[in-house]
Amino acid sequence: MVLDALHLMLVALAALAAGFVNAIAGGGTLITFPALVFLGLSPVSANVTSTVALCPGYFGATWAQRSLLVGEGPRLGRLMPSALLGGLIGALLLLRGGERTFTFLVPYLILAASALLAIQTPVKRGLERLSRRGGQDPAQFDTGGLQGRAGMGAILGVGCAAIYGGYFGAGVSVVILAVLGIAMADSLTRLNALKQAIALSANVAAATLFAFSGRVQWLVAVLMALAALGGGMLGGKLGGRISPAILRVTVVALGFALGLYYLVGRS
Repeated sequence: MVLDALHLMLVALAALAAGFVNAIAGGGTLITFPALVFLGLSPVSANVTSTVALCPGYFGATWAQRSLLVGEGPRLGRLMPSALLGGLIGALLLLRGGERTFTFLVPYLILAASALLAIQTPVKRGLERLSRRGGQDPAQFDTGGLQGRAGMGAILGVGCAAIYGGYFGAGVSVVILAVLGIAMADSLTRLNALKQAIALSANVAAATLFAFSGRVQWLVAVLMALAALGGGMLGGKLGGRISPAILRVTVVALGFALGLYYLVGRS
């Protein structure tokens, strides 16, 4: 695929916007994926390229919250293998499923991702109330090494979320955070840091497989990665001046519009 300077500029702007949005509200994939499809990439190549390009953003988010991960070795030791395996399974399903299957699922994936992003705030509020609740039942919650029913539920839940993340990815952080909040009694701040590390694991696993698939448009991916990194830094600096709720509503509305467009366009 040959892209001229205008196309490359549009790709960079989309990635810049995605990095900015991810730093404040989330949902950047809902910007990069349709932008790449619009520029002529097949849906699978667009998704694969977007996943690889946005990988540094997951690393940056995890690095920024690394202080909150001190002492979380036992939890990460049990959850990250599940995330890595899930990310690989999702990536394999995407590559083996073929263009036709993924193209059919695209509208539903975008609508599902938009719905997940829309409920992000209610989910966080619910988890905040849960984390403040006293007298948790040890059979339900585990704050240490994730043993017992809660631990197994968290491992399986993270694995399923990672499969979705490896296959498409938009909104996966909301699912992971909800799984962690239900399985563990801890502050939302620490759970959010765990979520970042787990999402990074799933994304890296998928991106590693994609890198050898022959479906990545590397010039586009590198350009997008740099632009997304810049957008994330800009979002971090301006985050306090912009309402995450307004930005999230904008991205959700865009996502629903795109999902319906793809759904109606093929009928």
